[in-house]
Amino acid sequence: VQCMLRQVSLLVVLILFTLGGSIAYTYCITDDHHQTDNLFDCPSSLLSNNNYVIYKNHNNNNIESNNRMKVIPIAILEDNYAYLLIDEVSKQAAVVDPAVPEKVIAAMQQHEGIKFTTILTTHHHWDHAGGNEKMVKEIEGLEVVGGDDRIGALTRRVGDGDTFKIGNIHVRVFFTPCHTSGHVLYLTTHEGNKEGALFTGDTLFIGGCGRFFEGTPEQMHHALNEVVAGLPDDTKVYVGHEYTKKNLEFALDVEPSNKALQAKYDWTCKQRDQGLPTVPSTVGEEKTFNPFMRTRESEIIQRLGMD
Repeated sequence: VQCMLRQVSLLVVLILFTLGGSIAYTYCITDDHHQTDNLFDCPSSLLSNNNYVIYKNHNNNNIESNNRMKVIPIAILEDNYAYLLIDEVSKQAAVVDPAVPEKVIAAMQQHEGIKFTTILTTHHHWDHAGGNEKMVKEIEGLEVVGGDDRIGALTRRVGDGDTFKIGNIHVRVFFTPCHTSGHVLYLTTHEGNKEGALFTGDTLFIGGCGRFFEGTPEQMHHALNEVVAGLPDDTKVYVGHEYTKKNLEFALDVEPSNKALQAKYDWTCKQRDQGLPTVPSTVGEEKTFNPFMRTRESEIIQRLGMD
């Protein structure tokens, strides 16, 4: 709230109808002209002052491991996440959106015996792909995967439905243009385990979604409510930014009686007060509190004046 009072000079909500549903599009202009990737976020400094944290396991499921596939979030820049994706069986691994190479490499070096083979890039923006060139110089043989020729050091362009493997980890690509025209999501699963991990970049955030820099509301609606919503509910969701608290404050404004949303907000406040991340979420959870995946809920429609 203090961040919004200090920095937001104009907040306009436009209601757009897409695919039989509705999307609330909130445009945030700040007094320092800071451009955010979040659809309705203003700048904040939620992460630790040292600007780099490898989150340890505090019995809160921030580090996801099923004894086969491990996902480790790394807080970088002001509010970004990079991720290490490790196959515990083959000892091969990938890194997702390593925008700050020095810090990501330092995190990688904590895992002896692991061979990092791949960079998974969700989109071309500098705070996701800006470290690729230095990463490939520092680590020999890295393959750089992405869905856009504007991605630095790209060696393998992928599209919707493409599949490949990192050790025993199966990777499936979903093409989700809107935030950028070449944005992709990566769904990862391990052989013998059905539970997946979805890396969503700046398309889906916990409780929110990304801004429409190069696409349309229809495209974002398709990405969230057909692509993501069509995955199993237990799919873990790993997002590109720590925007959760601000997103849920907006969600509470449009759906204040949502008990699941209230509980998630209370949990999020406790996590952030302890300097802990709010990743991962799950697809099933997002369906219960993310307003952009609940566009047909009567309370939201009423609060937006569409009834």
